Amino acid sequence: MKIAYSARHALHDPQFFLVRGRPQRSAEQPERATRLMDAIRPLGVEIAAPEDFGPSPRAAIHTPAYLDFLETAHERWQALGDASAEVLPNMHPLPGQPVTYPEGIVGRAGYHMADTACPIGAGTWAAAVEAAHSACQAAQWVIDGERAAYALCRPPGHHAYADRAGGFCFLNNSAIAAQYLLPKYGRVAILDVDVHHGNGTQGIFWHRRDVLTVSLHGDPAGFYPFFVGYAHERGEGDGLGYNINVPLPHGTGDDGYLAALARTARQIKAFAPGAVVVALGLDAYEGDPLKALAITTPGFARIGAAIAELGLPTVFVQEGGYLSAELGQNLASVLTGFRRAV
Repeated sequence: MKIAYSARHALHDPQFFLVRGRPQRSAEQPERATRLMDAIRPLGVEIAAPEDFGPSPRAAIHTPAYLDFLETAHERWQALGDASAEVLPNMHPLPGQPVTYPEGIVGRAGYHMADTACPIGAGTWAAAVEAAHSACQAAQWVIDGERAAYALCRPPGHHAYADRAGGFCFLNNSAIAAQYLLPKYGRVAILDVDVHHGNGTQGIFWHRRDVLTVSLHGDPAGFYPFFVGYAHERGEGDGLGYNINVPLPHGTGDDGYLAALARTARQIKAFAPGAVVVALGLDAYEGDPLKALAITTPGFARIGAAIAELGLPTVFVQEGGYLSAELGQNLASVLTGFRRAV
């Protein structure tokens, strides 16, 4: 298995995170990637920096206005003269009300940022672009004949919509990988196993039938992203029936999770995709700081094996999974479980 990784992820080092009204350092820290890499280097995998795939893959998913915002936001924010070190929104458009796209950076921050969990620092854009390149690199390896590849994307991406950041995410790496695979495979499934619902991914493909979006996650009633991720959300128009949400009771462990995954695996096979993108969150772990579920380290190996049993070319894209002693072990467990079952 080939691994796409760039040390440029560390350019993004967000400081601000608001938890029940209390500011603290973000849980999405550069050390996450360090621990993940330390755990998988001994697995005998090939690790390479991604090529530069240019702007087209991200432009195929995100709007021009949003991409321009991400690229210029920090510089424009600092030009205000009395601004914080990171771009943070303080108001948002109201649903159902007339909206004019604002000219100023403060208004645009509110327009393009869903919450305060995605502060934009001086290196955020460069790191996000490199994460998208990593997703494309893993997809390209699979197109070239690899059975599977893994992209260590940081910052993560599955909460990012076509025109909005949120939940630590800026560019939707899993969506970018899926779109990149489509010319080769025609139909692609995205299987999101992060503990949080892949709301941005759902939004991007909501009206489409060429990408099946499947998300297993902690019940969003009282849990991020709160407003979406419910079982009745199935897509609209051409996309009706091509979005599957499986909200799980908080505290669900290995057996309950694997049973739900087996049901969704049957739905993925019925869709008959040519390839699958796995939005690989490790925050379903029983000891994760942002946990809602209770997957064990051996349970992650079972998840990896279940994914292998789909029998599809597979692109793993790193999403969540936060600082715990077992973070790296959990990644190694997933990849080892997958490789042994292939």
